[in-house]
Amino acid sequence: MITTLGLTFLRRPHGAVWAADLLRIVTLVSVPVAAVGWGAVAFAVMALALLGAVVPRMLGLRPTFDAAVVLLSLVAAWSSMLDWYTTVFLWDKVVHVILVGLLAGLLYVIASDAGVIASAPRAGVLLSALVALAAGMAIGSVWEIGEWLGHNFVDETIVVGYDDTIGDLAADGAGALLAGFALPWLSRERRVVRPGHAAQGVRARREGTSALHTQG
Repeated sequence: MITTLGLTFLRRPHGAVWAADLLRIVTLVSVPVAAVGWGAVAFAVMALALLGAVVPRMLGLRPTFDAAVVLLSLVAAWSSMLDWYTTVFLWDKVVHVILVGLLAGLLYVIASDAGVIASAPRAGVLLSALVALAAGMAIGSVWEIGEWLGHNFVDETIVVGYDDTIGDLAADGAGALLAGFALPWLSRERRVVRPGHAAQGVRARREGTSALHTQG
C-alpha cells in the first residue's frame, strides 16, 4: 500500500478525475485565504480539508467517490468559516451525514488496503455497512472531542452541548451506514499505480476481482 501512494497521487488525470483535481486546487488556494481572512483556527480547519483532498487521490479512488470527498471536505471547512452551522437550519446535521459517511468509506478503503479487512466487494453489503458504521462513529467521536477541546481551549464560539453532540453522532452513524451499503460500488474501479508499472501507465484495479487493466 505505502509503495503505491506517491505514484498514484502523481498519476496523469483523466475523465472525471479532472473535476476532483479542480476542487483540490480550490482547496489549496483556500488555505492561505482562510489564514489571512479568518485567522489560525480557520487555517487549521482548511488544512484538514486539504488533507481530505489529498488522500483520495493517493488511494486512486473511483472518480465519483474522489470528487465527493474533496467537495464535502471543502464545503465543511467553508461552512465553519462562514458560520453556516449556526445560521442555516440543520446544515450542521446535513454535513455530518454526508461528510462522515464519505470519510467512513474512505477509512474502510484504507483498512482494506492495509489488509485489516476484506475489500467491500468481497466482504459484501452487510459487513461493509457494519464496519462503516463503526468507522463513522469513531470519526464522529474524534470530531466531537475536537470540538470540545476547541471550545474550551481555543475559541468559545465553537458550539458544544449534550443535545448537539448526540444529534451529531446520530447523523454520523446514519451517514456511515448509508455509505457502507454503497461501498461495494464506491470502492470499485480504482486506479492504482504500482512500482515498475508507472512508465507503462495506470493499472486500474477492480476490487473484488483478480483483473488488472492497464490504462493508457
